[in-house]
Amino acid sequence: MAGITFRNIDKIYGDGVAAVTDFSLEAGDREFVVLAGPDGCGKSTVLRMAAGLEEITKGELLIGGRPANGLAPRDRGVAMMSRNGALYPEMTVFDNLAFGLRLLGVPNDEIVRRVERTARDLELSRILDRKPKAVSAGQRQRVLLGRAAVRSPKVLLLDEPFANLDAKLRARMLSELSELRGRLGAAILYATSDQEEAMAAGDRVAVMKDGVIQQADPPRRLYDAPANRFVASFVGPAPMNFLHGTVERAAAGYVFRFGRYGIPIPDEKNRGDVLGRYAGREAVLGIRPEDIREAPESAGEEAAGAVEAEVELAERAGGETRLSLNCGGVRLAARVGADSEAQPGGRIRAVFGLSRIHLFDKETEKAILN
Repeated sequence: MAGITFRNIDKIYGDGVAAVTDFSLEAGDREFVVLAGPDGCGKSTVLRMAAGLEEITKGELLIGGRPANGLAPRDRGVAMMSRNGALYPEMTVFDNLAFGLRLLGVPNDEIVRRVERTARDLELSRILDRKPKAVSAGQRQRVLLGRAAVRSPKVLLLDEPFANLDAKLRARMLSELSELRGRLGAAILYATSDQEEAMAAGDRVAVMKDGVIQQADPPRRLYDAPANRFVASFVGPAPMNFLHGTVERAAAGYVFRFGRYGIPIPDEKNRGDVLGRYAGREAVLGIRPEDIREAPESAGEEAAGAVEAEVELAERAGGETRLSLNCGGVRLAARVGADSEAQPGGRIRAVFGLSRIHLFDKETEKAILN
């Protein structure tokens, strides 16, 4: 598999600070892999090591299937674009795109061919004779992207490249990038602290914390089966609710007990009786706001997964109502239908979608079941 491969990479600075630890990841040709996590998690350091701008302390880097640890940046076949990239204001768009190729000694006719092809791909053909100040913000970002892509790299490294754009323009640029990658034939590593951007763009997403990959999977699996509490809290349109309680045996299986409520845990989730060793122990239940609904008035008191809650806030937003609930001192966020009649100060019966609950070990914070 070509593209780029990291094998057990460490980055330790001179003061002993470990920026990246045991980092292993692979991105193949035309694969779009996102490094996602909060600021300071190490994702930019990973890209800089790939580009040859940071020395690797330990581990092996392969680019195009060949060892790359000792290669100079210009010999790696990679191109990088960052959020603070700038165009040369005195040059035309054509010359900005051609600049890197001229430094590499590419023949002029080949430069023209590559620049014109890249300009067509990014809809820049009509502005090649303009200078940066005479084009829009979106066009400037396309030129920056084109300046990296025109080199036909094996790997395209993008470090929060669209972070300074508004949401609408950022979404458009991501869409154009997804279309461009098929023509590039390059592996793309894209770093972002925006989980929505990560989940929308990546074939796979590697969620990072403190220099360590927490989980690397397709977006849907990250959402459905987070490996630990950090991934569960990072991924999703709204933060997951976490409830502290105890796993208990019941006549019909297991329940999660918090306060006076017992949330039944479906048997199909308890594969191999994993809960057997947690019976009587504290754990943490996770439930996403979008997986909580209002029980109809006709629902009986015994409705499975239902809790009584006071409505502290009800906010209508588009096709949903966002609720902040108080369940016996435990705060819950819920996203229910736009037709909800819940009002602050009122009470509702909130029902957990039992097939959508998650359970985490209290101490290790690793997933027990999803």
